[in-house]
Amino acid sequence: MAHSTKLSDAMHILVFIETNPNGDLTSDAIATSLASNPSSVRQMMGKLKRAGLISCVTGHAQPALARRPDAITMLDVYRAVEGDKPLLHLDTHTNPECGLGVNVQLVIGERFGEVQQAAEQAMDRVTLAQVIEQYERRIAK
Repeated sequence: MAHSTKLSDAMHILVFIETNPNGDLTSDAIATSLASNPSSVRQMMGKLKRAGLISCVTGHAQPALARRPDAITMLDVYRAVEGDKPLLHLDTHTNPECGLGVNVQLVIGERFGEVQQAAEQAMDRVTLAQVIEQYERRIAK
């Protein structure tokens, strides 16, 4: 099963934009940093723009944050790129005729809801400014 890297990629894009205000901010340059492709970067930036996290004009490689880094949370970014998609997913292919198969999935689903809520609360406490600050400390070593 493939794991989504949308959140980490979107955070990467935002850090790249904020820390390179006079640098090459083309989708090619950002894609190189992500080891991705420019089309994927443009799609991700479209989602970030629709969520009000960046401002950019098609055809101009000058994206900018639409809010201060301390006003953008990881939860904002998660919702921008994942929408309402949960972090954890139930196995929906269990035997519907099996009492265990049905009921244990319902119980697990309730626990997954609790985990989702806790994760979202934690993501809401992490700002882009904090991520940038930790990144800058790391590269200064």
